[in-house]
Amino acid sequence: MNIRIGTRDSKLALWQAHAVSDELNTIGFATTIVPVKSKGDLDLQTPLHQMGGTGLFTKVLDDTLLKGDIDIAVHSLKDYPTVSPKGIVIAAVLPRENHRDVLVHKGDASSLANIEGAIIATGSIRRRAQWLNKYPKHILTNLRGNVQTRMEKLHNNEWHGAIFAKAGLLRMNMVPKDAEDLNWMIPAPAQGVVGVACHSDALELQSILKQINHQPSWETSLLERAFLNTLEGGCSAPIGALATHSENGFAFRGGVFSIDGSSSAVVEKTLKGKSPESLGKSAAEYVLAHGGQDIMQSIRENL
Repeated sequence: MNIRIGTRDSKLALWQAHAVSDELNTIGFATTIVPVKSKGDLDLQTPLHQMGGTGLFTKVLDDTLLKGDIDIAVHSLKDYPTVSPKGIVIAAVLPRENHRDVLVHKGDASSLANIEGAIIATGSIRRRAQWLNKYPKHILTNLRGNVQTRMEKLHNNEWHGAIFAKAGLLRMNMVPKDAEDLNWMIPAPAQGVVGVACHSDALELQSILKQINHQPSWETSLLERAFLNTLEGGCSAPIGALATHSENGFAFRGGVFSIDGSSSAVVEKTLKGKSPESLGKSAAEYVLAHGGQDIMQSIRENL
């Protein structure tokens, strides 16, 4: 069997596809990589939350998969809808890379907090909201494109810094020595996780993909994505979630922020139970009951 792997054609997406290919090759399967280009790759100017939100980078791969032109599709799981389109399932994930967001800056990052009007670039509404929550006197500007393009734009503009997913920088070997980990920022659900999708009827293929599935990353991704799904968020809502395994279950931190960063509803606790999905749902229900519902309503009214 030769497994056709669909992927976006950016360097980072191709890296992810090759990582899946290597795993499949290791267990004895030949692969062919099939690159495609998404709407989100073609329009680099419009902010992500104004372009249709969740599924922006993944729909073209879903369509290609459903047409039968590829056998599996490789996604950055944080970009994939929490409810798969009919006929498609996420069948495996690779081990999670570093989940953190990172600030790539010019000059001394420690002085940024004292610079009124400091300009920080990001295309993520989640990062924007959390940054403004911590630094309300800063100015956020839109930044789109692949990792290389965004890094080039940072150096060519009079910005003080830009926020990236550390996983992407690590995979591209592009982490600056003085980059600052934003340990306080809650990452996107499943940030740093590579997901593999296939047709829901492809049972033999699902059995093959199960052999490369990383169970710990699968469980934390299920929990975080259930949290996101229950809050009814996506690219259009500033929602973060992070679950890690602990002796008693999962250590979890997640929340929703108003778009301007002025308010937030956050939960941080140990979640005990056997079902990651039910734990994620209960954590989201807690957030909704403690201010999250009002924030989500305000977001719906203003987007």
